[in-house]
Order: sequence, then structure tokens, then C-alpha cells
Amino acid sequence: MSAPRFDELIHAPTRLSLVSLLAATDWAEFRYLREQLGLSDSALSKQLATLEQAGYVEVRKSFVGKRPRTSVKLSRRGRAAFDGHVAALQQIVAQAGASVLPGP
Repeated sequence: MSAPRFDELIHAPTRLSLVSLLAATDWAEFRYLREQLGLSDSALSKQLATLEQAGYVEVRKSFVGKRPRTSVKLSRRGRAAFDGHVAALQQIVAQAGASVLPGP
């Protein structure tokens, strides 16, 4: 488990939702991410570019026939940042006697 570390880059609501989706899969297609997050192509592209620049995601571009296809994967660095951020959130919430995990 990663050491708790609050990550301002991941904490933004749209990026947190995006990284959470990527944490649950190996590679995800751009179209799937756009639909799940309810973002426009340009808004999603901007968020992915920010995460890619930080080294948090890997972007793979290919073609299926003549159609471009973009797939995205959380990098090791991105996974460590996400895990550390979640651990930090758990610590913050635990101070109030609460949990971010569902109870039994």
C-alpha cells in the first residue's frame, strides 16, 4: 500500500473520477471514458493531457480500419499517486470517526 499523500492534481473532481475509472481497469477506450464521465471530447482530452504530462497515464493511439482509437492506462506512477491520495483521504475522514469504505 502507498504511503498517504494528498495529491492536488488527482483531487480535482473530474480527474479523481477519471483516475478512479482507470484504476479499475487495464486499458480503457477514450469513448468509454467520455461516456462514463459525461465529458466532451475536448474536456476529456485536456484532462488526459494534464495526467499524461504528470506521468500518471499512458496514452496509446491506433487505428481500427480508418478510424482512430485512443486507449488510456493508469501508469505505475499514477497508480501509486492514486493509492496514496485515497489513503490520505481515508486518514482525513477517519479523524471525524468516519470511513470512506462501506461499513459491514
